[in-house]
Amino acid sequence: MKLIKLDAIDSTNDFLKALSSQEELENFVVVTAENQTKGKGQMGSKWLSEAGKNLTMSVLVKDFLYDSLQVFNLSIIVSLSVIDALKSLNIPDLTIKWPNDIMSYNKKIGGILIENTIKSNGRIVSVVGIGLNVNQTKFENLPNASSLKLICSTEFNKDLLPELIVNKMKQRIESWQTKSDDFWKEYFNSLFRKGVPMPFKNLDNSNFMGIIQGVSPVGKIQILLEDDSVSEFDIKEIMMLY
Repeated sequence: MKLIKLDAIDSTNDFLKALSSQEELENFVVVTAENQTKGKGQMGSKWLSEAGKNLTMSVLVKDFLYDSLQVFNLSIIVSLSVIDALKSLNIPDLTIKWPNDIMSYNKKIGGILIENTIKSNGRIVSVVGIGLNVNQTKFENLPNASSLKLICSTEFNKDLLPELIVNKMKQRIESWQTKSDDFWKEYFNSLFRKGVPMPFKNLDNSNFMGIIQGVSPVGKIQILLEDDSVSEFDIKEIMMLY
């Protein structure tokens, strides 16, 4: 695994995308940064991280996706791979808050942002951004955030995490063709608050109750509503309130 370590950068995803557009990089090349000044989250949100305390990394993934309707498959692989890596460190009660936030108990400890580029020949090149709160202990105005250190009351070596996560990703990608159904089931079984009544907010800022029933092949969340109908929502269309 080729690793590019940076001291400070605006965004590891942007750095890796720019580098990939300039030269042909090997698959699974990783960029990490001690300080990321403009980290990105889902829906244009910011990923705030204390310098030197956490894992901010981006991974290049090629030769896996060939159809834009299947891009959520990579989200499944990455989120499950992060869970795999954290389980090996004995992090407790791990779940995935749809689509790919990493939770321990009811606290967010990590997030994933995948940016896909479709080449002129139809090939899809993905830059997978992963942020994990490792040794940070203070989260101002973020009541739902936590870290590995806070949860386990011990310091972690964040430099061991990139190779651990990427190895899990490689294993799952290599076995995707024969185990994709199993991975989909594993993803659903790992979902945060699945199968229980939960409050949500829609685009109109209206609150409603629903129960997570599943996830569609393109990654939309399927929610059982109070009138017994099931509706699908994209990530920009709904917010879970917890």
